[in-house]
Amino acid sequence: MGTDTVRAGTAGEAAGRRREQRGWYFYDWACSVYSTSVLTVFLGPYLTSVAGNAADADGYVHPLGVPVRAGSFFAYSVSLSVILAVVVMPLVGSAADRTGRKKPLLGAAAYTGAAATAGMFFLDGDRYLLGGALLIVANAAQSVAMMLYNSYLPQIAPPAERDAVSSRGWAFGYAAGSLVLVANLVLYSAHASFGLTETAAVRVCLASAGLWWGAFTLVPLRRLRDRRTRAEGVAASGPRQLAETFRDMRRHPLTLAFLLAYLVYNDGIQTVISQASVYGSEELGLGQSTLITAVLLVQVLAVAGALAMGWLARRHGAKRTVLGSLVAWTATLGAGYFLPAGAPVWFFVLAAGIGLVLGGSQALSRSLFSHLVPAGKEAEYFSAYEMSDRGMSWLGPLLFGVTYQVTGSYRSAIISLVAFFVIGFVLLARVPVRRAIENAGNPVPDTI
Repeated sequence: MGTDTVRAGTAGEAAGRRREQRGWYFYDWACSVYSTSVLTVFLGPYLTSVAGNAADADGYVHPLGVPVRAGSFFAYSVSLSVILAVVVMPLVGSAADRTGRKKPLLGAAAYTGAAATAGMFFLDGDRYLLGGALLIVANAAQSVAMMLYNSYLPQIAPPAERDAVSSRGWAFGYAAGSLVLVANLVLYSAHASFGLTETAAVRVCLASAGLWWGAFTLVPLRRLRDRRTRAEGVAASGPRQLAETFRDMRRHPLTLAFLLAYLVYNDGIQTVISQASVYGSEELGLGQSTLITAVLLVQVLAVAGALAMGWLARRHGAKRTVLGSLVAWTATLGAGYFLPAGAPVWFFVLAAGIGLVLGGSQALSRSLFSHLVPAGKEAEYFSAYEMSDRGMSWLGPLLFGVTYQVTGSYRSAIISLVAFFVIGFVLLARVPVRRAIENAGNPVPDTI
């Protein structure tokens, strides 16, 4: 009887964990449409054109009196958004761990970002400042929400399941991105048939991403559960919480070494994601339909790539698999520098290469980091991780924008990003992952 009770309890616990995992996947399904349709495809070229409408005879706009080349405004706005996220994320992460109430904070961040994205419907004419402000709010809110979302991973998946669970989450996100991009492509390509101008179609695509984000966020908010913590009820000021987080992280130098490596190579990944459509439209002279099709190809192949790299990680370890993906990123960017203008086929080949390594490198980095987080510190540590993911990824867009401003060439801007992958590879290769997991007080999986 006692054995039956234990088995029933174990089965019930496993069923509850699976239910939470399925709800967790759906936040990737909800928010990835923002990353794909807004940040990667539509907003870069569109905001650049809106800034161009407001530019002076020399091609400059003047936000707050500062001269900025219109072609760099989008990149600078991305940089400002992630600097804002750097300030906010550690405070929210510390509050989440202290109170154990991640879910309300996740909902607040998600719906702030969704509302700002839906507000992009009103971005037209020469309202580049409105576009920059909405981008800053939406991107910062997305970073905060993703930090909270990622911090659930070590709580809903035991060590042996994390590579697979993380990879499925990314696959869900890329599947949603593919589905919505198909609808975007139909609407944009046949905008006249729907009684819309080209700019109106873009604005509808931007706003619909916000509505999608808000609607599907309801699923994880219903299925994920808050967990009480031993630190619940302990009050601390925001600055003191931030200082305590970094003091605690200094006791785990190998975790910090992994974060440094991830900060560097992921800065390159995030910059490629956010600036690829600008490169395609401005340097290669490709139309919006071509760019949407290329990004759709990335999304479709990223689903397969995430699952395939999850399989490789089970056989060869997550660290080796991520290192291999960084070699592929370097080769892909090098090839991108030599792409001929006005040749969509070669741009599609480049997109295929990006898609095959994109999802897996991100998913396995997330699951690898989850092993390095001390129990009870998930949100605080994932706030630092998210700084590396999005919050600290200001240097890449800044370098991209400055390189273009100095040289006037997007080819020079894109090739400058190779340094992030080369340096990131060297730093990650030097991290003793097994020892880092042991130092964090966590069990070491058989293959890591």
